[in-house]
Amino acid sequence: MNTHRSLAHVWYPCSQMKDYETFTPLKIVKARGVYLYDAAGKRYIDAVSSWWVNLFGHCDTGLSRALSSQMKKLEHVIFAGCTHEPALAYAEELLRVAPEGLSRVFFTDNGSSAVEAALKMSFQYWQQQGHARQRFIALTGAYHGETLGALSAGGIKLYRDVFAPMLMKVRFAQAPSCCNCPFGKTPELCGAECFVFLEKALEKEGTDTVAGIIVEPLVQCANRMNMYPAVYLQKLRKLCTREKAHFIADEIAVGFGRTGKMFACDHAAVTPDIMCLSKGITGGWMPFSVVLAMEKIYKAFYAGHAKNRAFLHSHSYSGNALGCALAREVLAIFRRRAIIRNMAPAVSLLGTLLAGLGKIPGVVHMRQTGLIGAFDLVNPTTGRPFDPRKRMGLRVARAAIQRGVFLRPLGDTLYFMPPLTIREKELSTLVKITGTVVRDTV
Repeated sequence: MNTHRSLAHVWYPCSQMKDYETFTPLKIVKARGVYLYDAAGKRYIDAVSSWWVNLFGHCDTGLSRALSSQMKKLEHVIFAGCTHEPALAYAEELLRVAPEGLSRVFFTDNGSSAVEAALKMSFQYWQQQGHARQRFIALTGAYHGETLGALSAGGIKLYRDVFAPMLMKVRFAQAPSCCNCPFGKTPELCGAECFVFLEKALEKEGTDTVAGIIVEPLVQCANRMNMYPAVYLQKLRKLCTREKAHFIADEIAVGFGRTGKMFACDHAAVTPDIMCLSKGITGGWMPFSVVLAMEKIYKAFYAGHAKNRAFLHSHSYSGNALGCALAREVLAIFRRRAIIRNMAPAVSLLGTLLAGLGKIPGVVHMRQTGLIGAFDLVNPTTGRPFDPRKRMGLRVARAAIQRGVFLRPLGDTLYFMPPLTIREKELSTLVKITGTVVRDTV
């Protein structure tokens, strides 16, 4: 590909553009199943589901038909004062599979905007209840998006520090860290003793000032795939109920089967007060998101015009008919192909393959939740982390690309989050190539 053309006008996201002077972006011309294809016909396994959005492989025929059919009838209409069947049907169908107790669907258009809506919804709820609850608690290492409200609840310095003067104040509680448990527990014996850090944060903030507590259930994906047990969510649900704070579940990355169940909260059998969904919601075909809420929250906004209680949050493409049609087909595919049940062998195989990777010198902290697997790279001689300036994770990822696997590291953490329909042979190839380049590079 012409390097000059690649860098001439486009400003790529989450990228240091100077890096592209020596490693230009892959020019992908088509994609099928788990594979991406460049102009020369070389194929690459999409090990990260194109930033965690693709569920069933690229160019799925069911999704293609659903989009094509809807395009011939209605592409979009203003979603205030108008409605349409794809949105009505999707809300009904989504609530049938969502955690029990969620009863309202608010349409937004991407992950960050869903979190913005959720935070505003919680904040306004308390104002209209006559309570001065204006603060939120989040976890260190959290990532909830990059618009200012969502970024305020994010705990990753890389993203937030430069914008700190612009952000609202959020109190952070130390997140679970099963790879380096401060209580010396193993995952098998964990009782989420680290939940005490969140309890202390709530105590410091003042229980009568906290509107809500927002977490990414089970996996903090951008925080180097930091994983923690379901018992933490159970304790959080009890705490929020007792202290009357909203439990806000950001399932943008982990929803729709990634963890081995439809939603991560299902592992703990808990229902959040508010839940954000995006990424896989349309199977990776287009931006779309929703915020689910309990009925008690909805009712706080339901009043006569004079009381000025409406939730005045909107997006031009809220409730987009094409997005709704795709999202409906995603749910239909889960049912029709029994995706959750049929992905179980791949989940089991991934565990076996990760165990094998863990025997490679310099590979530590093997972890897995559903079809998400991750590990860290350390100096095989000293056992200590590499100097960040070596960019070892990036070196391994670039070597993997040369061998036909597209990885995108999180620092010196490598992870797999392939489409849920990846075949066992493809999964084995993905992990085998990764192991080879780790041995050759680290």
